[in-house]
Amino acid sequence: MSTTTEKARLLRDLHAAPELLLVVNVWDAITTTVVANTPGTRAIATASHGIAAARGYEDGENIPRDEMIAEVGLIARTAGDLPVTADLEGGYGDPGGTVARAVDVGIVGANLEDQMKPLSDSVKAVEAAVTAAEQAGVPFALNARTDAFLRGADRDPEDVLADAIERGRAYLDAGATNFFAPGKLDETTVGRLVEALGERKVNIIGIPGSISLDAAQRLGVARVSYGPWSQNVALTALATLAEDVYAGGGLPEGTRKLN
Repeated sequence: MSTTTEKARLLRDLHAAPELLLVVNVWDAITTTVVANTPGTRAIATASHGIAAARGYEDGENIPRDEMIAEVGLIARTAGDLPVTADLEGGYGDPGGTVARAVDVGIVGANLEDQMKPLSDSVKAVEAAVTAAEQAGVPFALNARTDAFLRGADRDPEDVLADAIERGRAYLDAGATNFFAPGKLDETTVGRLVEALGERKVNIIGIPGSISLDAAQRLGVARVSYGPWSQNVALTALATLAEDVYAGGGLPEGTRKLN
């Protein structure tokens, strides 16, 4: 079994490598097993929305931190030698302590949301998370996230982009490994982010209507993740099964026994 430090180094190397890192987000042990056993998987990522929803909580740090840490720890154990990066939302009011606890359960990377708090507060959160990982002796892959695009629908797009770039530079300067900008971004916007922040520094999310993986690779994006959409794919299949059964049908052809 690889050590936490070895898995952390691997995760950072995967973000810096020329090949685009693809992570299909998981939310419990069985989804981790399925994704981990799928050829091509090089790392595991959790989704806070998915973990919260599976336990009856709304997203947005409504799930108690203890429950979130317990679940990502189970996912890390289930993933074996694969490195796991966890979505730790905004750090639950204690980003340094939350990262320290995550490292203790085998997590080697994390998303940390800025939730569009004042920039100085967001930078302090990144610094606290980085310091906690350094004190643990782990080369942690911190993915500092901005919600600028998600919350900027009523603002001038150029102002939103400028805000995102300013925040990205500040987070990277504060020690973040990568900068995550979720939202429905076009190729021009992604390209400008990469130009401003550096190749293999920008991470994006795959959502309906997002740019292709080929485009992300060409533009120099480091990583594409799928957040709550992987859970929505699974739930869509479940809802379709229920609808078909109630209509007199049954299991769809091609169903595989994966658990």
